[in-house]
Amino acid sequence: MQITLEIGVFALVTALIGRLGAVALASHQIALNTVSLTYMVPLGISSAAAVRVGQAIGRGDPRGAGEAGGTAILLGAAFMTCAGGALLLFPRWIARMYTPDETVIHSTILLLAAGAAFQLFDGIQTVATGALRGAGDTRTPMFCHFTAYWIIGLPLGAWLCFYRGWGAFGLWSGLSLALILIGIVLLCAWRRTVRRMALSSEENLPVRI
Repeated sequence: MQITLEIGVFALVTALIGRLGAVALASHQIALNTVSLTYMVPLGISSAAAVRVGQAIGRGDPRGAGEAGGTAILLGAAFMTCAGGALLLFPRWIARMYTPDETVIHSTILLLAAGAAFQLFDGIQTVATGALRGAGDTRTPMFCHFTAYWIIGLPLGAWLCFYRGWGAFGLWSGLSLALILIGIVLLCAWRRTVRRMALSSEENLPVRI
């Protein structure tokens, strides 16, 4: 459900931007392809975090589980910080790999700036989701993605796009806000989970998430 909610919102945003014309849609596809590429790294780290956290809990090592999840989140955040810097420093170069059209390039630069704004938080939320999954908590990421994307980010983005005249950048601004919120909430959720595991260990109780 969490993956469906995330993929679904980006698919719907693509359909909405398609109503704005060829230039907006081309810019969106270039920017989306770029951030999807950077997303692959924290996604892989997320899968590793789920395995390592689950194994640590299985062998009765809550401290190891916390360290595994924390290390994975740090790695994902570090990579995505570098990726965000690259999107800010080289947006024209990235866009020119796809097209020589200056109109599309100019529009893409704006969207890449919005993408750079959420890179760090996207890395945090992706890896934190994996760590929580390894700890047995799949509901928190699901509800978090539903609320941030579908209740907050998408309506705000549509309003900025169609009623405030921001165009595709408005929809991307809504997605950026959603990802920032998700990253913050899931990081807090993971820290809460680590504290619960530590408390269960001190009391010699079975780990319950």
